[in-house]
Amino acid sequence: MSGVWVFNKRGVVRLVEVPGGEPSSGRRKVLVHVPTGEVITSYELLEQKLAPLGWERYHSNPELVQFHQRSSVHLISLPRDFSRLTSVHMYDVVVKSRNVFEVRDA
Repeated sequence: MSGVWVFNKRGVVRLVEVPGGEPSSGRRKVLVHVPTGEVITSYELLEQKLAPLGWERYHSNPELVQFHQRSSVHLISLPRDFSRLTSVHMYDVVVKSRNVFEVRDA
């Protein structure tokens, strides 16, 4: 799943799918933990980096890997298979944990 986030005049956002997987730049994206510069290569590593920020593993859906914060309504939902993680999923992590992660070209 990849695409472009589009805002309408009322500020409502929606994802417009781009056929063919990742964006046409042809570059693979990686999720980077900014404080350490470490590329996130597994959910175990992601969980280690999210835990100090108050994120906990949420086990309600067996088809997804999910994290939530008790102090907020935020929920990060990711595909069960880490190899299916797309830039859209990565940006979800970035937006919900500002200044801690970023998406870079591989």
